[in-house]
Amino acid sequence: MAEEKHHHHSIFHHKKDEEIPPVETSVYSETGVYSETVVDPEGGYQKEEIDYRKEEKHHKHLEQLGEIGAVAAGAYALHEKHKSKKDPEHAHRHKIEEEVAAAAAVASGGFAFHEHHEKKEAKNEDEESHGKKHHHIF
Repeated sequence: MAEEKHHHHSIFHHKKDEEIPPVETSVYSETGVYSETVVDPEGGYQKEEIDYRKEEKHHKHLEQLGEIGAVAAGAYALHEKHKSKKDPEHAHRHKIEEEVAAAAAVASGGFAFHEHHEKKEAKNEDEESHGKKHHHIF
């Protein structure tokens, strides 16, 4: 019986003579920028053009999540305020929960405001990258 060699290759080990085609990906990096990258067969990364439209959509989505969070936390604060009036035995607990929910609503609103400005900034960078210029008169 002839011995046959079976090569088991995991996803991290490739044959040396095998050519690996470059892979294009779109990644939201830790710096907060969507960019198109190409992976070299040797494992190096080459940065290409930044996709400001994807970044703008990302910030728009986060802005909407912040708005939803502010509405939900505000509604919960009103609910707890109502409960504190209806349940005098546990009124102190409901007032504390109301204040916590109100603080969460303010924080969520602040996050939505922050993301709104990030979205505007990404939109302006997209326009600048395509040659559109803003003329500020004042």
